[in-house]
Amino acid sequence: MAYSNFTKKDLEDKFGIKFRNSNLFSDVMPIEPSEWLISAIKRGEKLGLGNEKSRSERIISPILTEIASLNENLMNKDLFAILSGMNLDVDISLGLNGECDFLFSFCEMQDFISPPIFCIAEAKKQDLDGGIIQASAQVIGAKKFNEMQNYPSEMIFGATTTGDVWRFLKFENNEITFDKKYYYLADLSKLLGVLQYIIESAANKVFSNINNI
Repeated sequence: MAYSNFTKKDLEDKFGIKFRNSNLFSDVMPIEPSEWLISAIKRGEKLGLGNEKSRSERIISPILTEIASLNENLMNKDLFAILSGMNLDVDISLGLNGECDFLFSFCEMQDFISPPIFCIAEAKKQDLDGGIIQASAQVIGAKKFNEMQNYPSEMIFGATTTGDVWRFLKFENNEITFDKKYYYLADLSKLLGVLQYIIESAANKVFSNINNI
């Protein structure tokens, strides 16, 4: 088994996960996209979005590049990285292994996965429902990875996206909460606001709990 093979029942039976729905980002302030991002997305759409890889490269990556540029000196420290296409192999016996499309981490290194991971995004061509379960398995793996590296994390976010549509989740206290709302490329400012909220929320928790960051 790997992250992509889990079902909701697998996560409930194997890890005791509880699921619920809620509005995770009701108070989020929108962030207006830069002219660069608007132009990059338009170019990507003209080039075509026929598969997961093209959507990842031409839509998702520019959005994440934009949000990374807004947080280059997060909390006055160069400690924010978005890692792409790396394997998060935590425990093969539990099925917590496999590739993650995008990992958000508070670390300096971009060459390999370093803790603490605080968000994971999974690109899907159409299957958002299947993607949200895969992202659920990945945040469980990320939490265990952080713990193994002595970086305990109270809260980890996840997302699944087609590029055009995004859905988010939060993992906290062995409970995974799916956001009731979907976020759309047509309303890019709200999507950027959610991503920024995730970064700031995670930073406040992580940096208050880990003395050596």
